[in-house]
Amino acid sequence: MHYDPIKKVLGQAFGQSAWSRILFYKMLDLLLLRTWHIHRELCKWKATAPDKAHILDAGSGFGQYSYFMSKMNDKYCILGLDVKSDQVCECNTFFRKLGRDNIVFKVADLLKLDKPNCFDLVLCVDVMEHIEEDVAVMSNYHRSLKEGGLLMISTPSDQGGSDVHGAHESSFIEEHVRDGYGKQEIKDKLKSVGFQKVKVHYSYGIPGQISWKISMKYPMRMLNLSKLFFVILPFYYIIIMPVASILNFIDSRTAHSSGTGLIVLAWK
Repeated sequence: MHYDPIKKVLGQAFGQSAWSRILFYKMLDLLLLRTWHIHRELCKWKATAPDKAHILDAGSGFGQYSYFMSKMNDKYCILGLDVKSDQVCECNTFFRKLGRDNIVFKVADLLKLDKPNCFDLVLCVDVMEHIEEDVAVMSNYHRSLKEGGLLMISTPSDQGGSDVHGAHESSFIEEHVRDGYGKQEIKDKLKSVGFQKVKVHYSYGIPGQISWKISMKYPMRMLNLSKLFFVILPFYYIIIMPVASILNFIDSRTAHSSGTGLIVLAWK
């Protein structure tokens, strides 16, 4: 399934005003399990982060993580980079409406990232599975971090990430260039480019997998068949949202022996 056309329609639908975009962010925060895990890790990071931290939102997408971090501390300087010019334009317009001039978005290729020793945090959410030359990008992240800086990654695992459960199955998201990483694989790659300390844990355990299917997989399949499902979708989510939120809460506070996602923390 191609996910980018649906994302584009959603961005256009909710990007007409500041309040509708904030509502969109709140919906994503509730529905996307990776957001629950990342928010939890960001709050832990904040406890020891510099008051005027410099942050790179690598593959910033809709800008919802930059928005969350800007609420954590309005002194953070945030740079969002993405290859999609329309999303970059929408994000800049939104944050200018809010008067948050310390948050800027630019069109950029992460393979060409060249900002040595600039950032206290590099956040990379659901990006690495889209990049063929992943080690080169990891090296760029390492170089861009200050000493002691943190790289935080969310990406599918090889335990059924991208909804792939067998050798002959294809990814649910056709834009993915890999189905997922093994825990040791991504550790080894990060250490090979210079990261000294790497921690990896599973996300999307059993509760998260159920939540993902009812809140993301099935609705996306419907929308991919026909845009008319946009009319039905609000009523569907009124029923599903409470169930998905409970499952996401459980998943983000449970240690999983396996899972279809990975949360990766790597320190320079």
